Amino acid sequence: MRVIILGASRFGEAIADTLIDAKHEVVLIDRDRERLEELAERMDCGMIEGDGTLPTILEEAYRDENDTFVAVTNASEQNILAALVARSVGYGRVIPQIVTRELMRVCRQLDLRDVINPHATVAKSILEALQDRVALDHETELQNQLRLKRVHIPERHGGKTIDALDLPESARAIARIRGEEECLVDGDTTVAHGDYVLIALAREDLDDLDRAFREK
Repeated sequence: MRVIILGASRFGEAIADTLIDAKHEVVLIDRDRERLEELAERMDCGMIEGDGTLPTILEEAYRDENDTFVAVTNASEQNILAALVARSVGYGRVIPQIVTRELMRVCRQLDLRDVINPHATVAKSILEALQDRVALDHETELQNQLRLKRVHIPERHGGKTIDALDLPESARAIARIRGEEECLVDGDTTVAHGDYVLIALAREDLDDLDRAFREK
């Protein structure tokens, strides 16, 4: 399969890495020349510098109707525009990333059926993890750079609020599990010794999280 990816962010990079590992042909499009040069040093894929919403750029990347186009810039509106242009160029499948919820309806009206909604994906993973407590004894992958981890509250943290816990900068507490009772949390939620807290965080902060909640 041949996939053209608009957006060389960490998310776009992760998608490209996964596809390359699976032996697919990948082309990355981005306006940032330095970012493309950085990725080119380690990634075996095509690189095109330019505005991926322009027909000339998408035509340069296009080979035939079997190509798939994925738009994962940080702007949902730009991803929709790029997907429509790619469809007009002839790409067989177009997949925009949509973060803004209101634009999901617009995608349906424009017959953009294949949509990436990262928030919905994360929410689904959290729900599945809550329903599978055994899996939460280890971290659960939400996306390439995010992990979901259940931590046990040691005695020294009992009685603290979520805001008072020593969480890594990237970490967000999501839910408290106390026996059979589960509830979503905010900064003022109090935890007790023996509770479990469900936390989403960047993969690189897992060790810091383990140290913060290690029994002493």
